[in-house]
Amino acid sequence: MTDSGERSTGGDTLSFDLTSRPWIPVLWRDGTQGELSLRDVFARAGEVRRVVGDLPTQEFALTRLLLALAHDALEGPSDTEHWARLWADQDCFGPLAGYLDEHRERFDLLHPHTPFFQVASLRTARDEVFSLNRIVADVPNGEPFFSSRMPAVGSLGFAEAARWVVHAHAYDTSGIKTGIDGDERVKGGRVYPLGVGWAGTLGGVFAEGETLRQTLLLNLVAADTSGARFCDDDRPAWRHEPCGPGPAGRQRPSGVRDLYTWQSRRLRLHFDADGVHGVVLGYGDPLAPHNMHTDEPMTAWRRSRAQEKKRGEPLVYLPREHDPARSAWRGLEALVVGRAEAGQGAEAAKALRPGILEWIARLVTEGELPRGFLIRARVIGAVYGTQQSVIDDVVDDRLAMGVVLLHQHDRAYARQAIDAVSDAESAVTALGDLATDLARAAGSETEGRRSAARDLGFATLDGPYRTWLRDLTAAEDPGAHRTHWQQDAYRHVRRLGDRLMSEAGDAAWEGRVVATKKGSEWLNSALADTRFRFRLGKALSDPFPSDSSPKVPA
Repeated sequence: MTDSGERSTGGDTLSFDLTSRPWIPVLWRDGTQGELSLRDVFARAGEVRRVVGDLPTQEFALTRLLLALAHDALEGPSDTEHWARLWADQDCFGPLAGYLDEHRERFDLLHPHTPFFQVASLRTARDEVFSLNRIVADVPNGEPFFSSRMPAVGSLGFAEAARWVVHAHAYDTSGIKTGIDGDERVKGGRVYPLGVGWAGTLGGVFAEGETLRQTLLLNLVAADTSGARFCDDDRPAWRHEPCGPGPAGRQRPSGVRDLYTWQSRRLRLHFDADGVHGVVLGYGDPLAPHNMHTDEPMTAWRRSRAQEKKRGEPLVYLPREHDPARSAWRGLEALVVGRAEAGQGAEAAKALRPGILEWIARLVTEGELPRGFLIRARVIGAVYGTQQSVIDDVVDDRLAMGVVLLHQHDRAYARQAIDAVSDAESAVTALGDLATDLARAAGSETEGRRSAARDLGFATLDGPYRTWLRDLTAAEDPGAHRTHWQQDAYRHVRRLGDRLMSEAGDAAWEGRVVATKKGSEWLNSALADTRFRFRLGKALSDPFPSDSSPKVPA
């Protein structure tokens, strides 16, 4: 094998053509799984439910790769009319076959001069080749006993290696990396932390349809979209000149094709005829996340006062990362409140919803999608730990909702959906207060009991809210539909309160004197229960008018 990782057998250089060789895992509509080449994944997109991956983050990275291909091959969409023609054409991805033939050489994973998403002849000063643990994210750094591949990844097949190459550019960890020969950033044989891969900075969001074909089309943002930056020279990585070992010097992508394939790392696989057995990995093109909201459509954004002060800029937006402890439905407002609606007068908006959902809002508002059309808002993100040098957790959730929630001129459905989340928050707060009162009455610690009760409350309401939200689209009166939710939430949380009461024990039943802001009072489980029923009714707007629950001061 040569230093560049190529090997000849029988006079022919090894090749793994991603346009024709199966490597993208998919879930078929009948529930079975398979692998497809780039050519076949577009040709059979209507038969595929979705792309899958070794990790959800890999699915996100592969989906963005497919979107970059579709944007470039279809040269658009240029506007909603162009998009509508694609949506109506069952063979809309037909041009991808010729496009992939044209650029086929850049999609050879093992090419000796232009290997896919790699740098030919990439080497360290000492010609080191490292374990594949560096790109396989399901091998915890320093925790091999929790890995299915312990103690290390010895080798990978070419198909799996290709997926991890795409994932590394998107989600590779930060930390000190071995310097690459020829990279001017190397100091003492090392390059100091430059941040995680671009997708790792995001709270990833995209829209899922019933098939991969629908998913790709729903996320194809038109070039004339307001508030989005597209340049005429926008092109994906395989239409740029091959990278060298150092940074390319570009500070900003030219559009989504460039961004979705951003080369945040420099890497080179080492392989033989049996597969890939090593990698050289270093930093590539850094990309700062502040104020990238006109470039990156697949995340929500939050305004950062701290960064505005630090940078001396009047307005700074940063990607809104996902909280692994918070289900997607609890953050619904960040998904359905439009960017124009989020701002109040001259004051800049505190948060911006993902550009992908702004785009779908435009489609439904202009009548290109029917109001009752259902999508799944898919949220995926990596949670990093220890100075972003390891991946601690991966967030993966989806929320089914009707596109009417995104309609720019009819906000009644969105308002009721958001307020229903507030109902749940208030009801769970009442449950947490009950747990606190019962703990105080028994003379035990309160914070752990309160936290456990809140977790139980949200877990119990999770399924019912998702079902209610899915059915909201078909409701003729969204206000009445919310009343049904309040009644349902009341029943669920009331039952949880009864459960806490039954588990409270004799000490809470007997009670004790506790200190309050107004002085001392006697608190036992009976009083705690009375207060809980009052608070729960108030939290949910007393959804049962004939309810005889005591109305006593909290």
